[in-house]
Amino acid sequence: LLLLPTLYLIHTIRKDYHAFLALGPGGTPSTPAGYLRICILRLFILRNPFLAPSISPCVQPQQGLLAPSHLPPRPGPRPTVIGIAPQRQTTQKSDAEMYETLSKEIHRLVAQHPDTLYTGTSCFEKYSTGMFCAGNGSDATTISPTRKSTTQYNSNSHQQEQLRLRLTCNGEVCHAHPSDGSLHLTLHPADVKLVLERGWGQRHPLARDSWWWWLRLVPPGFVMVYAPRDAEELECVLEIIRAAAWWVSGTELRR
Repeated sequence: LLLLPTLYLIHTIRKDYHAFLALGPGGTPSTPAGYLRICILRLFILRNPFLAPSISPCVQPQQGLLAPSHLPPRPGPRPTVIGIAPQRQTTQKSDAEMYETLSKEIHRLVAQHPDTLYTGTSCFEKYSTGMFCAGNGSDATTISPTRKSTTQYNSNSHQQEQLRLRLTCNGEVCHAHPSDGSLHLTLHPADVKLVLERGWGQRHPLARDSWWWWLRLVPPGFVMVYAPRDAEELECVLEIIRAAAWWVSGTELRR
């Protein structure tokens, strides 16, 4: 009586394990132990990755950096996205040339702001190149003035809440995935909302902001941004990267 259910369970696990391996390297070791870890984390994933995080009254400024007029709706349907760590899109991928252009633009941003940014191996992915902010973002207790707000906050509790939302793995701003051209980055909650509404990305499955989320591995504003498919989409993605650098570093990048 147990033979058929057992065989079916073994087949299902084997199929799921190979699907995990097919996503390639990134975040979690491609081993049975890594797969088991992902199976456990599935119990805690977001139910709706398209629902924006709430904006705490402690967050200053309350508005993000992205302007709706500079981020038009992304054309067409969303790509298919699977996985947790790694998380990848399986459709609408960037070609090799577009990924190379994206990579060059990221390095160009770093070269233009050597006092604020630098590149290194992604702290989240463990293998791809990431953009980081100098000082890990932990030494900035206020966000630099922008066109939208010059609000500062002095309460220690407010500072702690702000840093909790902004601190990333070693101050990582973003990293791009060579296999599909997508990116992961951390944004202001209001910018997350705009990116979701305009169809440019979705929240990472583990980007929870509940008080009980003691297993938090990524910031609440951690987002997957879909791979750019042409030059116009690349410009929009670069705007989102600039917003991520502003939020994590506390400094708006000069143009």
